[in-house]
Amino acid sequence: MRNASSPVAIVQMRSSEDKRENLKLSLDFVKEAARKKASLICFPEFQMAFSPRNQSVKKLTKIAETIDQSNFILTLGESARRNRINIIATIYEKNTKNNSSSRYSINQFDNRVYDTAVIINSDGAICSVYRKLHMYDALGFRESAKMIAGNAIEKPVKTAAGNLGLMICYDVRFPEVSRILAINGADILAVPSAWVHGIMKEEHWQTILKARAIENGSYVAAPDQVGHIFSGRSMVVDPFGIVILDMGNREGMEVIEIDKSRIQKARESLPLLKNRRTDVYSITSVR
Repeated sequence: MRNASSPVAIVQMRSSEDKRENLKLSLDFVKEAARKKASLICFPEFQMAFSPRNQSVKKLTKIAETIDQSNFILTLGESARRNRINIIATIYEKNTKNNSSSRYSINQFDNRVYDTAVIINSDGAICSVYRKLHMYDALGFRESAKMIAGNAIEKPVKTAAGNLGLMICYDVRFPEVSRILAINGADILAVPSAWVHGIMKEEHWQTILKARAIENGSYVAAPDQVGHIFSGRSMVVDPFGIVILDMGNREGMEVIEIDKSRIQKARESLPLLKNRRTDVYSITSVR
């Protein structure tokens, strides 16, 4: 297979509460990834800023930005263009009337924000905007107090690294999302995360990421936050479930090779997507 391998950078960061500081750090990582010939750099959830549990919705809303006027995204887009690299970035996105979710009762005056991931291509253009579907209302947390759930799974985006399907953190516990992305062409499942540490949480993280990779014959790239309340352990898992990166609890960036031939081999030898009983069950497609 021609061009079978592609270098991908995974960032494990400890975002501060200062989005300007986090943007500067992010730009440094983009430059470093480009120097190392990465075609894609993946940032974790809450890249824009850490939001402490006692932070008010009002304060979080002041940090948030709209996609089309986001200095955070525009600056990263310019860096993507200069450095000829694709970027998966995450921001707090201000609520607008057009982004309303069908699951929660909200309106344009609701000041909660979206937890949003954005794919920026190497021309600096936005290719995909994904709003986290599942709010982390579990294990003593209530994410929906500050954030609004999205209402769509976005179509995978073709890049030099592969076809990227987006999820965010808690979404990975819901296998329907990754399966829908895979049957719609995703061969890399990107999961920007801020996985909260706790009893059995790292075991869940490792097990779930491996399961999503194996059951879909896909790579799973899961950059994570570290420090504060987060567990680190940013991982990349190949389509056979082999962990090819585990960053432990260190901050920084690692570049790994995505071998596209592994996807083909996994899906030919273990044709789970092909062997589905769609005559018995079906799932929803992407938007």
